[in-house]
Amino acid sequence: MPTEHHTGLILGIESSCDETAAAVVRAGGHALSNVVASQMELHANYGGVVPELASREHLRNIVLVVREALTRANVTFSDLDAIAVTSGPGLAGALLVGITYAKALAFGSGKPLIAVNHLEGHIHAVLMEARERAEAPMELPLLALVVSGGHTHLYLAEHPKRQGSAVAPTGTVQNTWQYRNVGRTVDDAAGEAFDKVAKLLGLGYPGGPWIDTLASHGNPRAVPFTFSQIKPRASKLEHAAAQSSNGQGTPSLPPAPNYDFSFSGIKTAVLRYTQTHAMQAAIETRRRAFTANPALKPSSPEALALLDPQTLDLIASFQNAVVGNLLRQTFAAAEVFGARGLVVSGGVAANSELRHRFTAEAARRGLPVAFPSLALSTDNAAMIAAAAWPRFLAADFAPEDLTAAPQLRLG
Repeated sequence: MPTEHHTGLILGIESSCDETAAAVVRAGGHALSNVVASQMELHANYGGVVPELASREHLRNIVLVVREALTRANVTFSDLDAIAVTSGPGLAGALLVGITYAKALAFGSGKPLIAVNHLEGHIHAVLMEARERAEAPMELPLLALVVSGGHTHLYLAEHPKRQGSAVAPTGTVQNTWQYRNVGRTVDDAAGEAFDKVAKLLGLGYPGGPWIDTLASHGNPRAVPFTFSQIKPRASKLEHAAAQSSNGQGTPSLPPAPNYDFSFSGIKTAVLRYTQTHAMQAAIETRRRAFTANPALKPSSPEALALLDPQTLDLIASFQNAVVGNLLRQTFAAAEVFGARGLVVSGGVAANSELRHRFTAEAARRGLPVAFPSLALSTDNAAMIAAAAWPRFLAADFAPEDLTAAPQLRLG
């Protein structure tokens, strides 16, 4: 177990996708530094993240980023209690850069290494900022929507069971959470759908900010997009009941409530709309214009001039439908599971319509809801260091053979 004289300082390292990040956070609640080296301009040339290029850029950036994080925090390696690193999920090569460097730092400095799930990190981005503002913690159970370019998940955060039905004391919930995945995307993540639709319409990369900005200029009800019902997943309990059936017509258990997401269908619907409404020529003209002038911003008059009313209506309708689906599934799950608070995190949590509609619906239901700041919505290392703090207190350190876990799950 850690000694009582620890400093509370943890160096976090994040390299799961296309952001090389490092941060120093004290006791999971105060970021002394948070440095991010973005690869956005590099990958914009390809309309999406290229894994091999991402790994190469991480190799170029990681030493400088960690050094800068320590300098801004005015600390040295000897001041740290531990080093934390994202172990997954993410791109295998990108993860390995961060993990390998973090293991070397931990070995060289004699500090313990803590492996952090990237998805839990996004949740802790919200919790860290709430602690910085000295806000009272939300009560459990808590429902977390993690929604980004690579993930769309609903997690129920609860007290872990101890000694039968006993639970952890209220004052220790921030250190003893357990997660249950109660919803997930079965295909594209919401942020991925934003990026792909933006690319389809000839917009810039990443697509999320473009769609968010341009949607305000269109009619969100012009195109009536719908979402089909997703077939319920069989729970472990249902599977066990089916296996133990005596073959005498014993009725099976009813399917568990389904709060999964699917965004590939709406992406295809947008494509078909552009085809049936002869929009391809305008899309190609717009794509060439943005390629020739990559510095154009979605809020600029020059960019808006390249979009006709029909395209703006399509963009607004697409965003309205995606946000509406996220809202319906999330609040339905919150009601069924008795959530006493809601956290929304990840890159798509920066979307202005999502924040507005979730805030309004939460207020209508009397349910507390929290979002990260825009700076901590996207991938960063402060959230990794914050999520590592409870693990440090529990002496939950990574093994020497820690390696990348691209498909790592939470709960």
